[in-house]
Amino acid sequence: MIYLAVLVALLGCMALLDARYKLFFFARPLAATVTMAVGLVYFLAWDVWAISLGIFLHRESPLMTGIMLGPQLPLEEAFFLAFLCYQTMILFTGLLAWGRHRRTALRANTQTNPRLVEHDGGPRSGGAA
Repeated sequence: MIYLAVLVALLGCMALLDARYKLFFFARPLAATVTMAVGLVYFLAWDVWAISLGIFLHRESPLMTGIMLGPQLPLEEAFFLAFLCYQTMILFTGLLAWGRHRRTALRANTQTNPRLVEHDGGPRSGGAA
């Protein structure tokens, strides 16, 4: 039960980041829902395939609920995969937002100070290096 509670708490933390910065579900709910569903189905299918080959095996643990979605597939695995997908999308959309913010700030700086020019490493004075 503890593992499931930790996963739910982590999903909640991702949702707080998402709500604060409007990165994924809070930016485009329909697209985010489809993306999460596709990712979750894909990874669950991958798990089922790996279980059928004997690669993934479930071991009993007092930290888990004991609820199984299928043979060798605990409930916590679905929550873990949901967290994995959500975290990946928060990181991806967060990096995109950070890049947009950085480009906007650089443009604003070059407009207010024409001696600043953009190059690979960011702003640099227009004079000789």
